[in-house]
Amino acid sequence: MAGSLDVLGPILEMMTWVGFIPGVPLLISAWVIARQRCVWATADGEQFAAGGFLGVQWVDQANEEQKVLLDIPAREGSVDPGAVLVHYDVCHPSRCSLQAPRHDNTVLILGWILTGVGIASTVGGFVLLLF
Repeated sequence: MAGSLDVLGPILEMMTWVGFIPGVPLLISAWVIARQRCVWATADGEQFAAGGFLGVQWVDQANEEQKVLLDIPAREGSVDPGAVLVHYDVCHPSRCSLQAPRHDNTVLILGWILTGVGIASTVGGFVLLLF
C-alpha cells in the first residue's frame, strides 16, 4: 500500500501542473473572446435571386437597409420572394445567416476541464499528505 502511495504523489503533482498551466490561460482567453463578441440580432427580411445566388435584404436596428448575397446558389424557380427571418451581427451586418448563430465555447470547455483536473489533483495531493 505504501509503495502505491509513493507513486501516486508525483503523478498528482504532474497532473496539477498539466491542468493549471494551460487551463487558467484558456479560461482567461475565453473570457476575453466572450467580451469582444458582438451580439446577433434578428430582423424580418426578403430573399431574392441575383447572379445565380440567393440574396437577402432587411432593415437593421439603425434603420439602414442591408443587402447581402449568400453563398447559396439560387435554383431556377426555387427562390420565392417571400419573407424570411435574418440573423445578423450588429457590429458587422454583412455577417448574416438564415439559421440562428451557434456560439461554440470550445476554449471555455477545455479551460474548465483542465482547470478542474488541476484542482482535483491539488486536492488529491493534499489528501495524500494525510496518509
